[in-house]
Amino acid sequence: MSLRNAVIAVLCTASVAAAHAQWLNYPAPGIPRTKDGKPNLAAPLPRAATGKPDLSGVWTTDATPRAEMERLFPGVADLAVPGDDPHTFPKYFLNVFADYKNEDVPIKPDALQTLLARAKSLGKDNPTSHCLPAGIPMGDLLPTPRRFIQLPNLLVILYEGANPQRMIYLDGRKHVLEQPAWLGYSVGRWEGDTLVVDVKHFTDRTWLDRAGNFHSEELHLVERYTLITPDHIQYDVTLEDPKVFTRPWKISLILYRRKEKNVRVLEYECYAYAHEEQVRRGELGPK
Repeated sequence: MSLRNAVIAVLCTASVAAAHAQWLNYPAPGIPRTKDGKPNLAAPLPRAATGKPDLSGVWTTDATPRAEMERLFPGVADLAVPGDDPHTFPKYFLNVFADYKNEDVPIKPDALQTLLARAKSLGKDNPTSHCLPAGIPMGDLLPTPRRFIQLPNLLVILYEGANPQRMIYLDGRKHVLEQPAWLGYSVGRWEGDTLVVDVKHFTDRTWLDRAGNFHSEELHLVERYTLITPDHIQYDVTLEDPKVFTRPWKISLILYRRKEKNVRVLEYECYAYAHEEQVRRGELGPK
């Protein structure tokens, strides 16, 4: 089984739901607007009192162009169902190694065998199918909104689904030995106008994508957030894990600002398709 076929085998096994919007006619703060109330597309980069770019707002990960998704994952359109269309996702959600040829993927041989075994089980142990946190970067690869709240010494990320709240500390603290966590522990610093975040001490229970790519507790991420326009963040993340990967490697995404007048991060309810998944795998139902 190839890595790309493994992706298709385990796609689309969980669903989420959000509550109805509130305060429909109340403008979301923090979005530069013209006198007529429309978003100002020519506004300069928003900056905090510290002079650094202000990342506050509601952001969503940009989807991969449809033609590229069809090229990378032939037949992916057949998996679309109402409310869950693979074309709305970035390619890295389906496979973090989407840019690599199979023979170039920097994964160790033993880890590759584990990945292929997961594909044969049709994603049975995918944490998100059991309503467990998606972790990083998988939770940031979902096309759901998340709110950034930037304070002088802290960046808070509130997810609409998939992950609990995330704290990125900007107060100069260093990593210490911590108990493994779903999102690890994040400390950040500014390099010019780019926020660089160092993340360590993960649990090994999260997946990196829907294909089942995984990591150990030695996963180490270095994220870079660069506000390239008032409404777009260039997001680059370098991953290294000496137990799973042969070398460090990187993926890059664009986050775009949600500019709807009443944009909100809503309540989230995860529905674990436990019985449906057992039926799909042939473990329940008529024999």
